[in-house]
Amino acid sequence: MLKELSIQNFAIIDELNVVFEPELNIITGETGAGKSILLGALGLVLGNRSDSSVLQNKEKKCIVEVLFDAPNKQLKNWLQYQEIDESEDLILRREINSTGKSRAFINDSPVTISQLKELTFFLVDLHQQFDTLELGTASFQREVLDAMAGCVTETENYNQRFVQFAKLKKETQVLKEQQLTALKEKEYHQFLYDELSDASFKENELEQTEQELKLLNNSGAVAAVLSDAVLLLKEGDAPLVQQLKSVLQKLWQYKDVNVQFTSVTNRLQSAQIELADIAAELDHLQNSITVDEQKLQQMNERLELGYKLQKKHGVKSTEALLIIQQELFNKLQLVINLEDAIHTKENALQLLLQQLEKAAKAIHLKREQEVVPFSKKINDLLQKVGMPNARLKIELIETSLHAFGNNEINFLFDANKSNRFEPISKVASGGELSRLMLCIKSLVASKVQLPTMVFDEIDTGISGEAAKQVGLLLKELSTNHQVITITHLPQIAAKATAHYYVYKTDEKSGVKTRIKLLNKVEQIETIAQMLSGENFTKASLVIAKEMVLG
Repeated sequence: MLKELSIQNFAIIDELNVVFEPELNIITGETGAGKSILLGALGLVLGNRSDSSVLQNKEKKCIVEVLFDAPNKQLKNWLQYQEIDESEDLILRREINSTGKSRAFINDSPVTISQLKELTFFLVDLHQQFDTLELGTASFQREVLDAMAGCVTETENYNQRFVQFAKLKKETQVLKEQQLTALKEKEYHQFLYDELSDASFKENELEQTEQELKLLNNSGAVAAVLSDAVLLLKEGDAPLVQQLKSVLQKLWQYKDVNVQFTSVTNRLQSAQIELADIAAELDHLQNSITVDEQKLQQMNERLELGYKLQKKHGVKSTEALLIIQQELFNKLQLVINLEDAIHTKENALQLLLQQLEKAAKAIHLKREQEVVPFSKKINDLLQKVGMPNARLKIELIETSLHAFGNNEINFLFDANKSNRFEPISKVASGGELSRLMLCIKSLVASKVQLPTMVFDEIDTGISGEAAKQVGLLLKELSTNHQVITITHLPQIAAKATAHYYVYKTDEKSGVKTRIKLLNKVEQIETIAQMLSGENFTKASLVIAKEMVLG
């Protein structure tokens, strides 16, 4: 319940505070006094758009604050989820500075406008003069019928599954497109893969073959060099290794003559041993060089194949060819994997589709059963609010599955018993829309826990008995819901639990808007003025008293 509204520096209001009552709160006053500005300020703190033009004094901030009574469990859960401090009451505040920058707070915790809107959705149903336009929208009509049919939860659950279904369907389509592309390229990729697979290159094979071929192609020259080296070192008429051995034997007998002499002898011995080892290794290399012409041809063919494939794929190494071979294998494997994935998703889609069809059918039956009773209730209420010839007809057309079931829901309206039912937005006037909206909300309120309900001039275009019936309807609505409404009609004002009067005063600082909670005497006098003008008569006073006190 909205307990208090505090406004500072908003439009023509410099400072104002209103304490509301639990049931029917009526706001009246002269045109231009600022009644709708009150609701504009309320809309601001509930998350409506703002700019610096709302500031009366450009040197000061605009501050609008509302106080709601203790949050229920649902709101407490929301506050905990958003990590916002709880308190005994719920306080919302909106501030706007001279540059138009806006800040919002919940229980003094800074929040975004989105968070503010999300919270206030649970708190206030703000119905202003142009909100009747939503009557013609498919979403509003569906929500109303579902509320009356008692299938709001079923529709929400269905919608969640449908979103999942649509997402899965899109994912399946993407996989199918990938599969189509992969299938178009599969034959070519298979050919390239088979070509590389048949080649069966091993790691660094081409590079190693190149090195081996260089040796084999120069085997004659290399063998000659090795032969000369072996001859010089150990096989000639005077092999170097043998000469060194002879010299070493001669020097060895004098190794102890001098320390330096010993050192040189040891070094010469090491050199002789090393040269003898080198000679043996060169001899081994000489003997290992053999030219196998068949192997040489195979190696050349192998290298030629490698060069051809490298050129074809635009690479320069065996490793790169092996990487391409693996990539081609992965692409071919992808076709198989895609087929499996598509099959799995299609099975899941089929299961979800069956669940959706079953749920949609159940929702349709509930909606269908409510169409006639709801239409009758609305039409009965329309007669009471001064529209005896008006009729509402609900058209329920079966369609393919969509986000909210398998129905198209249309609210059709006939204002004059012509039996020509047309969409509401095409044929209903502003006043008719207002009263129709009131009738709908009064019925929906009995089915769901609507928050505080605020109406701005719901009485547009009516008078007399119709106005009285609207007043009674608002009064009945307020027995279970807090209702705040602006009105110009005495028949509605007379039903108030709390009657507030908005007026202007001339002060030194300019014209100011003020608001006053009327006592019973003041309320009766105000209603008398609404009946016959500022200088009301005794007769109008009597009528006003009877209207208020019954």
